[in-house]
Amino acid sequence: MTDNTGYTPPAVWTWDAESGGKFANINRPVAGATHDQTLSVGKHPLQLYSVATPNGVKVTVMLEELLARGHAGAEYDAWLVNIFEGEQFSSGFVEVNPNSKIPALMDHSTDTPTRVFESGAILLYLAEKFGAFLPTEPGARTEALNWLFWQMGSAPFLGGGFGHFYAYAPEPMEYPINRFTMEVKRQLDVLDRHLAEHAFLAGESYSIADMANWPWYGVLAKGHLYDAAEFLQVQEYRNVQRWADEIEARPAVQRGRMVNRVWGEPAEQLPERHDASDFEHRTKDKLDAASA
Repeated sequence: MTDNTGYTPPAVWTWDAESGGKFANINRPVAGATHDQTLSVGKHPLQLYSVATPNGVKVTVMLEELLARGHAGAEYDAWLVNIFEGEQFSSGFVEVNPNSKIPALMDHSTDTPTRVFESGAILLYLAEKFGAFLPTEPGARTEALNWLFWQMGSAPFLGGGFGHFYAYAPEPMEYPINRFTMEVKRQLDVLDRHLAEHAFLAGESYSIADMANWPWYGVLAKGHLYDAAEFLQVQEYRNVQRWADEIEARPAVQRGRMVNRVWGEPAEQLPERHDASDFEHRTKDKLDAASA
């Protein structure tokens, strides 16, 4: 695998909409709305607009964990945002997140509805709102935030870097694949060394730090991201494997993974979530059977 394109950057870059690989149709060099469309609003104070990418799963896992812990105020409506059709560029979505990225949350329980965007910010907002999954002791709280922000800074190398060039670029290129593979393996080693001495990222208690990291690094370690398990030799990171297995076994995590999911096994897809009973009655296999 070699990169012999002979490409020389021009003096002034111009956008070529056809050069971005699988996601070319949803990438553009400007912000703002492309069309007018209001967002749907359901019956619960918390309205989530998302899709079950790793960043989206962080938030649905958090909400399901809060409900499992008895926080009834965490009931939520989860609306599917079809990013391949550009729904994240609607005027309604841009009002919630000017960066046009999922997930985005509106909290209608506040005097003036509160918008929250960026997945890490949403996790922190919900943890503080409900007083859960974030330690209160200053040292432990800081450690949880260390790993929350570690993920926010590190995962772009995994997703936009390794994932893009390994799985989605128009053609394989040796230099970027080698560069980002090296970085992802270094990140896995960072986690593995830390988890050798701690049950969870913030210490002995499960927290938003784990919820932020697991959909990226835990899912990668179990071979469910980019089909890269053999390439990365993920089985070597035994402490990450242990941690990933423990989190994946949590019922709230299993539910959270299903929300806004529109790929994989039909029984594991819940395109929209508006009630706890939807997991029993409105998964894709149930909807398909009802419409047959």
